[in-house]
Amino acid sequence: MIWDLIIAPFADFGFMCRALLGCIAVSVGATPVGVFLMLRNMSLTGDAMAHAILPGAAIGYLVSGLSLGAMTIGGLIAGMVVALASGFVARVTMLREDASLAAFYLISLALGVLIVSTRGSNVDLMHVLFGTVLALDNAALILLCSFASLSVFILAILFRPLVLECVDPHFLRSVSKLSAITHFGFLALVVMNLVGGFHALGTLMAVGIMILPAAAARFWANGIGALIAAAALIALLSSFTGLLLSFHYSLPSGPAIILVAGIVYGLSVIFGPVGGLVVQNLPRRHFES
Repeated sequence: MIWDLIIAPFADFGFMCRALLGCIAVSVGATPVGVFLMLRNMSLTGDAMAHAILPGAAIGYLVSGLSLGAMTIGGLIAGMVVALASGFVARVTMLREDASLAAFYLISLALGVLIVSTRGSNVDLMHVLFGTVLALDNAALILLCSFASLSVFILAILFRPLVLECVDPHFLRSVSKLSAITHFGFLALVVMNLVGGFHALGTLMAVGIMILPAAAARFWANGIGALIAAAALIALLSSFTGLLLSFHYSLPSGPAIILVAGIVYGLSVIFGPVGGLVVQNLPRRHFES
């Protein structure tokens, strides 16, 4: 019974194994970035950047069809252009960076949907927006694993200044020249992981595997290392469970994975030992001196 429900789908079907491996790669690469997005109060920035890659991926699709390389390069270019342009506008005008990013993200989203819908079919639009994790091939897996490895390596290099920037960005800016490098390097990591997640989960779902596990982990751990480990574990469990639900009940795999992560987040808000609702409302003993 347990074999048929849990093990057999991955043991008997190659596409399920490839989907699980792709989700593992995305989880390992994206969730540490999601933790730092949360700690830097930039969670909505991740959502904006996820939509910003859409026009580049759409142009890559128009040029070469559902080509892994073309859509990846297009998404990376579009994401970095939006990140740099929004930062530039924020620095040379009175507009704040969040408002500038929101403006560029809305333009990018509208442009991307327009390109795909006018030159492609509804199936193509669904593929771009929601991904096809069950259709990952070997080339896509190599790309996802490469992105995950590169992301972990770069994050290890930027770890100390990133932690400092989370605690006191003004102090880092005053004592080191790494502030700008750290900021834009981190944005590049966000874009890279979103492009990788886009191939598996689509532009609308990719940010979910980055933010939801990080938000849920906040109710289970305090230190940054523990947060990253907890977020990665939640992402892996959500991916595994979501794929099983997709297989057994014919659900769309990407939304199933993100909904499982959402359920874990909801349970964490209620039962999490670090600031969860139950813990906060437990009766406390009062000691009199």
